[in-house]
Amino acid sequence: MSTTDSQSSPEALAALPLRENLRGLSPYGAPQLDVPVTLNTNENTHPVPEEVVHAITASVAAAAGSLNRYPDREFTELRKRLAEYLGHGLSETQLWAANGSNEILQQLLQAFGGPGRTVMGFPPTYSMYPLLAAGTDTAYLAGVRGEDFSLTAESAAAQVAEHRPNLVLLCSPNNPTGTALGLDVVEAVYQATEAYQGIVIVDEAYAEFALAGTGSALALLPGRPRLVVTRTMSKAFALAGARLGYLAAAPEVSDALRLVRLPYHLSAVSQATANAALQHYDVLLETVEDIKAQRDRIVEGLRGMGLSPAVSDSNFVFFGGLEDAHATWQGLLDHGVLVRDVGIAHHLRVTAGTEAETTAFLDALREVLGGI
Repeated sequence: MSTTDSQSSPEALAALPLRENLRGLSPYGAPQLDVPVTLNTNENTHPVPEEVVHAITASVAAAAGSLNRYPDREFTELRKRLAEYLGHGLSETQLWAANGSNEILQQLLQAFGGPGRTVMGFPPTYSMYPLLAAGTDTAYLAGVRGEDFSLTAESAAAQVAEHRPNLVLLCSPNNPTGTALGLDVVEAVYQATEAYQGIVIVDEAYAEFALAGTGSALALLPGRPRLVVTRTMSKAFALAGARLGYLAAAPEVSDALRLVRLPYHLSAVSQATANAALQHYDVLLETVEDIKAQRDRIVEGLRGMGLSPAVSDSNFVFFGGLEDAHATWQGLLDHGVLVRDVGIAHHLRVTAGTEAETTAFLDALREVLGGI
């Protein structure tokens, strides 16, 4: 498969009357290569259980008979099922869904960002944040982390208080480092936005993989109408191909997103797929513990090789200590294992896959390190 999404020459693109803030940008995307072991996009590499496949197939087949009509634009059943899944006393009025958590974030930026407004993130973090900001003409402010990529409550709150961004993006567990934020960070940042009524978004795409004792920002929602927690069914639910993301927040946040959503933005097929999956979430989540075991095995294996893996609350491991990260990436690829070069010196990121995939990665890395 190709490694680029570009279908034209740079000159042809440059000749179009593109918005100035989009010129020179590269589209988001990891290499899509045909290799035996693909561990670069944080997918759940376990297949969807057959029981769930049958349930989704039946649900979509039932929806197919009425595809001549628009879907439920309020996706009422889905919001109820998502609220039930999340718990925390949430009701369906506090849930919103879209085509992946990226569309959720885009809608939030459309509603609360835009020209003359700012959004702050804390790199290294999810690389889509600045692209989503550019797409909505929202200025992106890059905050600062510690040398170990950590983010303290004091530091984050001080930066927010200084720059007063209209929106703040907190990724927890953070991508690419895999580390979760303490809830004290979320509380401190929210408090720092009180003076000017900023929106605080906690991106919890990998929350189901968190270590025991790691808290979710869902617990902080009561009494905080400008706090938003985003989730996805792409990772723990093994439904990356279904493109279903959602958020939990005060009901008025969903009302704001109704102003910017496209008409009937969530198709009947997407709703049928998600509703069927949520009826079997216990089966889908059975792979989570296995993935966490492989993640911890990777951490232990990397330490045994003298490398420096970060403590991970996610389904991937960010590790440093490499003399030449890109050479290591290429060496792994030559062994049929694709991991992610996130552009940070001496570091790579690897998805925790199946036991066989983890073994292939660790064995290949030992060989590569022995040859560098």
